[in-house]
Order: sequence, then C-alpha cells, then structure tokens
Amino acid sequence: MTPEVSVIVPAYNRCAMLLEAIDSVLAQSAAAFELIVIDDGSTDGTGEHLARLAKTIRIKIDRIDHRGPAAARNRGVALARAPLIAFLDSDDLWSPNKLERQLAFMRANPGCAISQTNEIWIRNGRRVNPGLRHRKRAGDIFIDSLRTCLISTSAAMMRIELFRSLGGFDEIISAAEDYDLWLRILINHEAGLLDEPLVTRRGGRPDQISATTPAIDRFRVLALAKLLADDRLSPARRTSVVEVLAEKSCIYARGLRRRGKIDEARLYEWVADQARGWGTRAAPEIGCAVESMRSMLRETPHEC
Repeated sequence: MTPEVSVIVPAYNRCAMLLEAIDSVLAQSAAAFELIVIDDGSTDGTGEHLARLAKTIRIKIDRIDHRGPAAARNRGVALARAPLIAFLDSDDLWSPNKLERQLAFMRANPGCAISQTNEIWIRNGRRVNPGLRHRKRAGDIFIDSLRTCLISTSAAMMRIELFRSLGGFDEIISAAEDYDLWLRILINHEAGLLDEPLVTRRGGRPDQISATTPAIDRFRVLALAKLLADDRLSPARRTSVVEVLAEKSCIYARGLRRRGKIDEARLYEWVADQARGWGTRAAPEIGCAVESMRSMLRETPHEC
C-alpha cells in the first residue's frame, strides 16, 4: 500500500538525538507513513546504529557523502513514495499525534500546498517563548518571511509535486536552505497553519548549523537575488525583496571589508547598489550576480 506521507530525517553525527527523533516518529498515532533516514556521511557510529535498527523496524535508510542537510533531504524526497512529505530534523521531536492531526488538516484543505504546526521551543534544556516576529501565522506570509524564516522544517508538510517542481532544496546553500525554499514556495502559495504545538524544537547547542556556519546572511542574499530573477514576483513583492536584499548585502559587505576580503565585498556592494534598479524588472545582470555568488560559495573563480 502506498503511504500517505513520507517522513524524511537527515542525520549527521547526532546519533543519540537521532534515535530520539526516530522514536518520536515510530510513536505516531497515524499509521500510513513511511520513514526515510538519510545518513549524511556521519562518522560517529550513526550508520551502524541505523543498520541495527533496520533489523527490527520498517525503515528506509540511505547514506550519502557529507554534503549538508539540503542534499540529504533531497535524497530522501527522491526515495519517497507518498503524495505528501514531512521533514524532521534529527535534533527535534514530534508529539505522538503530529502526523494524524496534520494529515487531517491537509485532507480538509485540499488546496493547501504546504502547512505547518505550531511548536514548543527548548533552548539549552529550558522552555522559552519565541519572540513576536517568530510567531507562526497562516495565509500570505511571503513579505514577512523575507526578514524572518516563518516556516519550521520539522513542522512542515507539503505536497511532493510542489517540492519536485521547484527543484527541492538548493544544495549549494549550506545554511538557510529552508529560507530559500520556503520563499520560492510562498511566491504562489499561502501557508496553512495547524495552531497546535505538535513539534518540540531543541536549540542552543554548539553543533547546530546556525552556530557553526559563519555569515549565514551570504546564503540569504543569494536566496533573495534568486527571487529577483523570478518573473512570478508582483511589483509590491519585488520592491520588498529589493529592500531586504540591499540591506543584507550592505551588512555582509561591511563584514567582508573588516576581514580584508575586498574583492568579495565589492561584489556585495555592487549588488546593494544595483538592487535599487531591480525593483521593476528582472534585469540580465541579476543572473550574473547570482552566478558570481554561487561561484564564491563553491570557492571557484567566476567571470561575468
């Protein structure tokens, strides 16, 4: 029988937390799901633990060379058989009725392409309340999402056709890859919200990507520039993207200059300056800027 939802868990060197995350999936009250775990080149024994686990439960496991969560999730979706997909990060947990409640929401709202639940935040072992700007809401959240990522990966469920039509996560974006994908989705789709705290989001640890990846704004700048190359943007949305792109490019350029990376700084200063003219049209130089940024992320030279 084809499962109703494919659950995809990427894992990299978090063996103990991963097993807790898997347990929270296996405890789900909904039965019509398949569990796919992608080992992203772990070196802490994760592969061995998963192999033993596969002998006792129904679980699909694959291993890739370490390439980051975007590549791991994309690989999971490539293996998925269900019409819906749900992601769970290896350091997060689901409440036992998360899938059941969210599947019911998606059935009741067949026009909804992506939804999320609310969540509980745990930081350094203590429960904390998210700030006002992080509060989840339903509907058209595109403009609000430009400055704050308002969809949580572990709380999201979406239709697999939409994910595949957009090419999935951008694998060159090693942090803020969710920010990039959600914005591309939100151009044309409203976000559904099941306003129940069905996910426990555990943060504050030094091994998290947000703590180990410097200058995450460079990935957000790339994501914003990609949006300006997209002709689906309305004039109002394009104006908002330009404003945030110019702001983040200036901030990142100043940081590059402080570190003596003058050539890189000049690119982002140029982007901030040129962005003012991109508010009404998808100019050809946007594509050049995007490719230059991608080349810098690959650490290879690029000529325009």
